Amino acid sequence: MFDIVSFIPRAVMQGIPLLYGATGETLTEKSGNLNLGIPGIMYVGAISGVIGAFLYERGGNVQPFPAVAIPLLCCLFGSLLMGLLYCFLTVTLRANQNVTGLAMTTFGVGFGNFFGGSLIKLTGSDVPSIALSATSAYFSKSLPFADSLGAFGKIFLSYGFLAYLAVVIAFVAAWVLKKTRVGLHLRAVGENPATADAAGLNITRYKYAATCAGSMIAGLGGLYYVMDYASGVWSNNAFGDRGWLAIALVIFTIWRPNIAVPASFLFGGLYILYLFIPAGMSLSVKELYKMSPYVVTIIVLIIVSVRNKKENQPPESLGVAYFREER
Repeated sequence: MFDIVSFIPRAVMQGIPLLYGATGETLTEKSGNLNLGIPGIMYVGAISGVIGAFLYERGGNVQPFPAVAIPLLCCLFGSLLMGLLYCFLTVTLRANQNVTGLAMTTFGVGFGNFFGGSLIKLTGSDVPSIALSATSAYFSKSLPFADSLGAFGKIFLSYGFLAYLAVVIAFVAAWVLKKTRVGLHLRAVGENPATADAAGLNITRYKYAATCAGSMIAGLGGLYYVMDYASGVWSNNAFGDRGWLAIALVIFTIWRPNIAVPASFLFGGLYILYLFIPAGMSLSVKELYKMSPYVVTIIVLIIVSVRNKKENQPPESLGVAYFREER
């Protein structure tokens, strides 16, 4: 029998990294930058937080505030550096955005595996992983009364603070993009940078700000995966294709962070659905279930393309470098 009470929390926890990545990429794409380096940025954010937590735990006497603050700040700093590197290459040097993004994904994964492997060697572990259980306990700590509320508590109140922060950031990002002057300017930069430049907007500043903010948000998705979903266990190449799913989620939500909240949980559920289907089902059928997030994205992309509504299309200058001399 399908256990819905167990399935929903697992789907939500699986979807939170996707929500962080999709929100960050949406902000980036609204400025006209197509950052395919999100998987690498999430990886760097995760390993940066792991390095901070590892060094802090080795000092002994783990306290709640620094146990959370140190990995969090390390994650944000590492993700910010990746965002700055992407902007320097694509905005300042006007490199091809697709190639740069793919290169940054490769670099980010290699960076994470190198330092992750180094930490594993430092611990002298017999298994290719390290466990940061003391730090992870503070990230995954849920509300104390959640267990006493039965199914309601398990479905809605059994998550760590980063899960709720992801939802808040998504709704705040949607509000900023739709209701504020900054959001209006950012969308103008993404749609027609030449017109925005002629109106006095600093194109470079908006692209840098949106991309760096988006990178830091995406990096939090990597930190959540390690510290909460994986219970503080780091092992190389454990992320799978979550970064790419986050980019697919941007298309699925038609560039709206608020829609990304339920959509990420849907994707999270589709991602793990094969684990909850009857055990007697064949392996080939389970593999088909694993394809469902990508199939759903393709269907939505086709529907959006057929309807051809302006508000459902990507920013007009997405992926195109801006040359002021061509204005």
